[in-house]
Amino acid sequence: MRRSLVAAFALCLSAGGALAQQSAVEPIKLDVVNDSLPKSLTGTPGNAGAGKKVFLTRTLGNCLACHQVTSLKSEEFHGEFGPSLDGVAGRYNEAQLRLIVADPKRIFTNTVMPAFFKNDGLSRVRPEFVGKSILTAAQVEDVIAFLKTLN
Repeated sequence: MRRSLVAAFALCLSAGGALAQQSAVEPIKLDVVNDSLPKSLTGTPGNAGAGKKVFLTRTLGNCLACHQVTSLKSEEFHGEFGPSLDGVAGRYNEAQLRLIVADPKRIFTNTVMPAFFKNDGLSRVRPEFVGKSILTAAQVEDVIAFLKTLN
């Protein structure tokens, strides 16, 4: 009995250590200025071709699940829940697009669009994804480069 008590206590300590490690992840800080993110997240411009791949990939951006883009009509299953992204480059500048993709609730408080570059303050996150963002900084910049082609 004593051994099982000691083992249970050791298990609790190790679980507590794991929880402490999860909460030790640094939250992503975004330098928001006037409802925009003027600075690149990587310091370099994104690649529009790579951004299109992220945009279309169901396990990454999955943007077509909610949005339509007429120029991508060869792709199947465009969503109608979010606004059309046709002409999005004319409606928002690069810095605004960056914030909309990174953390859309900063601009559209009632949106159901996920924050693609945020790792804290999220709800219903599976344990293996706690402390992680959906996209990397480079992937966000690539998506922005692609969105800028949608005039």
